This record gives sequence, structure tokens and C-alpha cells, in this order.
Amino acid sequence: MKLSETGLSEQGLKDIVKRYMIETYERYDFIAERADGMYLYDPQGNAYLDFYGGIAVNNAGNCNPKVVAAIRDQAGDIMHTFNYPYTIPQALLAKRTCEISGFDKIFFQNSGTEANEAAIKLARKYGIDYFGPHRFEILSALNSFHGRTFGSLAATGQPGSLAQDGFGAMTPGFAYAEFNNLDDFSARVTENTVAIMIEPVQGEGGVNPATPEFIEGLRALCDEKGLLLILDEVQTGWGRTGTIFAWQGYGVEPDIFTMAKGFGGGVPIGAMVTTDAIAESLTMGTHGSTFGGSPLCTAAALAEVEEIVEGDLAGNAAEVGAYLIERGNSLPHIKESRGRGLLVGFEFDGSVDATDVKHAALDRGLLVTAIGSSIIRCIPPLIVTKKLVDQAISILTDAVNSVAASSD
Repeated sequence: MKLSETGLSEQGLKDIVKRYMIETYERYDFIAERADGMYLYDPQGNAYLDFYGGIAVNNAGNCNPKVVAAIRDQAGDIMHTFNYPYTIPQALLAKRTCEISGFDKIFFQNSGTEANEAAIKLARKYGIDYFGPHRFEILSALNSFHGRTFGSLAATGQPGSLAQDGFGAMTPGFAYAEFNNLDDFSARVTENTVAIMIEPVQGEGGVNPATPEFIEGLRALCDEKGLLLILDEVQTGWGRTGTIFAWQGYGVEPDIFTMAKGFGGGVPIGAMVTTDAIAESLTMGTHGSTFGGSPLCTAAALAEVEEIVEGDLAGNAAEVGAYLIERGNSLPHIKESRGRGLLVGFEFDGSVDATDVKHAALDRGLLVTAIGSSIIRCIPPLIVTKKLVDQAISILTDAVNSVAASSD
């Protein structure tokens, strides 16, 4: 839909949003009317270099032609039915995802937080089924982010944050330990613990990758204590960190892992993946979803998955991501450039505000996100090139210098 077709001005459209929508986002002051590859375009045709990728969603590029074609084709056949009849793209996507991951079973959802809810429910059900009614507690990491529904929110290790504050008591059954601190996790396991749940790279928490020793240690701890290891791959999955799933890059298999974001190429889809033995705890009536695994979304996701795999976009993420991290060290006022693959954070030394840098970059045609007051996060489509990285770093350099000069 084009703005010119509505009869509205840009301000008129913004006024509608202000009048009718509950706004919990800090809006960028432009209208995204069209997208293609590495760019978003406003109604005047101005291009914005996309280094946020719809927040790690558009892994195969904005409006990837094969994903668009799959959506159009499927929309002409069947867009939605409930999960009573078999549907073709759902079955094919389930098979392909399990083949790629080497796991046995998948349950489709609509989003990352729902995928994590499914993982939490499965872990608790498994613990109660096999160990008794006390075995349902999950240990997650401080500074983590697992979603905004109540189970996933309780798993999020940000007590007192805006995400949790003001909503009353969190769902019971969760405890937190320090990320990348194996001793702290080990000390907080109790006889009631059924699972440990972490992100391989904390995205919203500041782009903090798990160390190999930490991931390996958690696997050993879970094996020793009879716990399930749950990896939240909502943001890291489907090539983002340089392997199809981040756990593959660490060489450590979870018992359950989740995905969303980059899975669907722009449509709302998430999933939980696990083994045959663990999946047995979800029996008829214990879980469900009206829209989860719809024909339209699974057709789009199947096309996105093939584009990621056939184009070796994970390999590109590894190569170009390393280059982006290296180039980030040249930014003015940089404290640390870090990440894994194309999930990259630039932490500044406190002399510039990351939100101001984000808006200064927007004014110069670059889209990035800010985490708190000191970190810029870059999560571009996995088709990004080194040449575009150079362009982005040049824009960011100018943006940082501009913010620094204005604060003097």
C-alpha cells in the first residue's frame, strides 16, 4: 500500500497512529513504504540502509523475491485452516527444519515469545511427568530476554526493568544466575530445577556472546544433574551467528531450542524443536495454537529457509560479521566492538548516548538500534556485503562525531 493511494499526508498518517494506537515504541520519524534487499524506502523514494533487518528478521533480505512468490502462490490456495487437516507447506517445513537441525520434533507457534512459552511448558510438564510435582523450576540468566508473555517474561532475567515492573508478581518457578558464570549457575541448581534456559548470545541484554567454556559447562551440568538445556535461538537462529543455529557453532546440542524472527522472512512464525523422548510429554490437549504453522506462514518460512541454506548466508554472516566487528573498533569513542556473526554490538565509552547516535544515523540514511544508553546493535540481513559495512561504519562515524560535538 502506497501513501499516495490513501489521500493522506505523512503528518496525517502519523496523526492517525497517535490518535488510535497504544504506542510503546520510540518511532523513527519516517514512513517505511517499501523495502528491497538491504534497503527501506520512504514515500519520497529516499533509501535507508537497513542494519536492523526488522530486528533480526529479514535474514534473506527485505522482500526476498522467492519468499514473496511463495506467499503470493500460497495465498491463492489456502491461507489458513486450523491444525486438524494436514497442510502441505507445514509438513514440508517440519521435515526440512528437523533434517537441518538433526532433531526429531517441532511445534509451530506465531512468535518468539510463544515459542519460548512452549519450551517452558514442555520442560515443566516433562519434569512433573518424570520426577514429580516439585520439579518445574527453570534457571535462566541475568540480563536475558525471552519475551513479553508472562512465562517468557518471568524467564527474562531483568527484575525491576520496564519489561517487568508494574505488572504484579511474575509467574513463579524461575531463578536467575549470572551469564557466563558457570559456578553461579551450578550453585543455584536445586532439587526443584528441571531446566536451564539461556540465549547463546544475549541480544537485548547488550550483545553478549556466551563463551564456549560456559556453554560446554552448562551441557555437562545438565547431564550431571538430569536437567534439560533449553537454548533460546529466537534472535540467533537461521544463520545469524555464522552457523544455521548458534549451538552448532559451539558444538553443544541442547535438549530443546526455539526459533522465530529469521525463520519466516517477515511473516509471524516461531517454533520449538526437541527430541522424540522429550516431546512425548506434550500429549493431545496439553498445548495448541490457532494460527501456529498456518499454510501461509509455513510456505513463506520454507522459502526463507531454502534461501538461507542454498545461499550459504550463515557463511556470509560469519565472514562479513567478523569484518563488521573489526571495523567497529575504528569508531570514535568506542569501548568495545563485539558479537558473533551478524549480531554485533558497539559499546561506547560513555561520552556519547547511543540513542542520540541511532537518530543521527537515521538522519544520514542508516537504520540501527540502540540498547540502553551506550550500545548500538547491528543486525542486518545476512546478504550484507563488506562494501555496505564500510558505508555503514562511515555513516556511524559521522553520526558519533556529530553527537559528541553537540554534547561538548
